[in-house]
Amino acid sequence: MAGLDTETLDMVLDALKTYAERKLTPEFLLDLDHNDQFPHDVLQELYDPMTLGLHLLFIPEEYDGLGGGAYDIYRVSELMANIDLGVATGVLATFLGSDPISVGGTPEQKAHWMGKIANEALLVAYGATEPQAGSDLASLKTRAVPVEENGELVGYKISGQKQWISNGGVADFVTILALAPGGPSWFVVERGADGFTAGKPEEKHGIRASNTAALFLEDVFVTPDRLLGGVEGQGLAQAQAVFGYTRLMVGAFGLGAGWEALRRVIRYSQERVQAGATLSNKQGYTHKLIVPNAVRLEAARSYIEWVAERLDGGEHGLQTEGAVAKYMATEAGNKSAEDAIQGHGGYGYTKEYMVEKIKRDVRITTIYEGTSEIMEWTIARDRWQEHLKTRGSYYRDWAARLEALNRNQPENGAGIAAVAMRALAAVLDQCRVDRLTRQQHILFRLGEMIAYVEAAAVFAERVVDKPTVAIALDVPTRQAMSRIFARDTAMKIGCDGLRWVIGAGQTNPDLANSLNLPAIYAAQDGLFADMDFVSEQLNKAFSIG
Repeated sequence: MAGLDTETLDMVLDALKTYAERKLTPEFLLDLDHNDQFPHDVLQELYDPMTLGLHLLFIPEEYDGLGGGAYDIYRVSELMANIDLGVATGVLATFLGSDPISVGGTPEQKAHWMGKIANEALLVAYGATEPQAGSDLASLKTRAVPVEENGELVGYKISGQKQWISNGGVADFVTILALAPGGPSWFVVERGADGFTAGKPEEKHGIRASNTAALFLEDVFVTPDRLLGGVEGQGLAQAQAVFGYTRLMVGAFGLGAGWEALRRVIRYSQERVQAGATLSNKQGYTHKLIVPNAVRLEAARSYIEWVAERLDGGEHGLQTEGAVAKYMATEAGNKSAEDAIQGHGGYGYTKEYMVEKIKRDVRITTIYEGTSEIMEWTIARDRWQEHLKTRGSYYRDWAARLEALNRNQPENGAGIAAVAMRALAAVLDQCRVDRLTRQQHILFRLGEMIAYVEAAAVFAERVVDKPTVAIALDVPTRQAMSRIFARDTAMKIGCDGLRWVIGAGQTNPDLANSLNLPAIYAAQDGLFADMDFVSEQLNKAFSIG
């Protein structure tokens, strides 16, 4: 398995917590937000090997890094987002900007550039997105025109514009995706190169402590050794190869920010008294604004950890799983922050309370590194092909494994997740029969339902044997959470799935029975008892007493 040993990871996390307590106080972070200020000194200290050397986490040991794995990056990313998502985005940008090098560079390019990042603590940016292309990397307008002398290639002239580039105005160098004659290709462009300029920092809704700027390239000359991999046309494949990692990292951002908002509203509820009792003892408050968010966040965490372990085990091609992880965690984080504002009442709407800032910050996680809608499309496209290829057995076989698990560990929620998964398989079957995926909205809604079902299944499978160490919740509490999430998922497939396929014109008069709606509704038995129990345990875990 790739990655750090437990002792080293704990040391990195503890050092980051200590630094944050000393330097990144709420007052300091609120000032950065108010002033729309990029804290260059903070990034330098985070990267300074004598202070933290945080950037060394994603650099292989052979290039003077720590050689952290996907699991390590998830844990550090979550903690960074607990502290401040703007600062975390500055760190993400260097990781992202170095990815084309680590994935597609030649051995000499990796040694040179990764070594410079490690030893000189350089800031890096990832120059892919363009004003009109958005997440569609295949619609590139930036061009790399070969320059020849005496019939030999001596370099490229790059021209075009990049938009929404994190670290764009402060990076020491940028990896730029441009269309060469052989196809999309990555190039390294250093700050200060002739014809290479950055626009003014964007005035953003949130993550105002990060630098985001447009980049302009006008006949920027680079030598052939700046073409990553030394061969044109590999850019899109290189970009796709890192999505499993980078989307996992953004998912961890959603998880960290969502839990920070939730912690704050739980503690607020323990202090705020209404009608003679604290809000933490009012079911109408906890069961709407706290428990569902904790459940969704922990379901997303299980999926993130599952994907991270597979990546560290050497698996490749986990773009779909990375998309599910990002989608579930960022949507859960955004909802948690939204409900934290509601839970604080009028106070939550003021800039004095950190939940207002968290909500503005976490919103970007559902947009950058692929919007939630792109994630839905990616998930649906890939799993639809899997469903067709296996003639419908992909999810039915998984449901059978869940049913076997349920016989041995009936408290995990695996049986309910299996009901949801079989209902999903029935929905997919009907979409195939009636060719409903010709409706774009059907495809996107399938992506949402697939993400929920897979998260419910993984949560149930891991809740006992692989409990997380990141949140202090015992196994019985997490089992109750898993059951709650599985119930919610089953209702989503039964109700939403039925709604969308009927609305799209399905032809099966017995479709409702094929989804086994009686079992879905019967599975709701025990819901309130589980919610009561989770609410009590969250109050204990985050007690201010």
